[in-house]
Amino acid sequence: METKDYYQILGVPRDATDKAVKEAYRELAFKHHPDRNKDNPDAIDRMKAVNEAYAVLSHPDKRREYDTMRQQFGASAYSQFRQQYTDQDIFSGSDIFRIFEEMTRMHGFRRSEDVFREFYGSGYRTFSGRRPGMLFKGFVFTGTGPGRGRRRGAALPGGRGFGRLARHMMERLAGVTLPQAGEDAEDTIRLTPEKAQQGGPYAYYERKQKKKLVVKIPPGVRQGQRIRLAGMGGTGRGGGPPGDLYLRVEIARPLLSRLRSRFKRWLPGP
Repeated sequence: METKDYYQILGVPRDATDKAVKEAYRELAFKHHPDRNKDNPDAIDRMKAVNEAYAVLSHPDKRREYDTMRQQFGASAYSQFRQQYTDQDIFSGSDIFRIFEEMTRMHGFRRSEDVFREFYGSGYRTFSGRRPGMLFKGFVFTGTGPGRGRRRGAALPGGRGFGRLARHMMERLAGVTLPQAGEDAEDTIRLTPEKAQQGGPYAYYERKQKKKLVVKIPPGVRQGQRIRLAGMGGTGRGGGPPGDLYLRVEIARPLLSRLRSRFKRWLPGP
């Protein structure tokens, strides 16, 4: 389980202002830019981590949810957060591409498109457009990274209606069709206390696609925790990735415990 911390990655305190977060990111983005670290093979991974941390901490809703997870899960908050959000979710609405464009103009670095291709391979695409008095550029992820989750129900700015409107406007202005990830699905699995404690393989039948799957249950799984099955959700559109299937865990109470609860209801009070 990864134990990264977005605040430590950017080197800012928990109560850092939005301005302090952006200033820290600009400094680190310049410091670790691959054009300044051609002989450092770790620079790209470091820069990707800085990008991700900034995309989360510069977004009020994502930062708020990450802070909540830090309080609940401590050192494992990062792992929990990444089970909920894909790269596409995290970088949606971020101004990272614009900041890299500024560095390109100021310092003569390579085009941002080339740098981002070095960062993320073919898992993203850029878009740009021009209208009278307006020039815009950006990027969007077309696939999820390995081991990444998605939380479609998360409350992002303006809700999902805003997201659809923004997508429509960008497609109209830029003249491109942006990929859209498939919807997530959710189901419930019922485990015995012993299975929840020990973990291990669990036979699950996925009804929509009519597939028999073997799900790996992590040891010590808790009531209400969700297990992600990548790519088992709805079909993506426009080249977007499929959604994920989340299995919500219910832990069955032992028979003796259930009987005791029933007897308590039947017995008269003191």
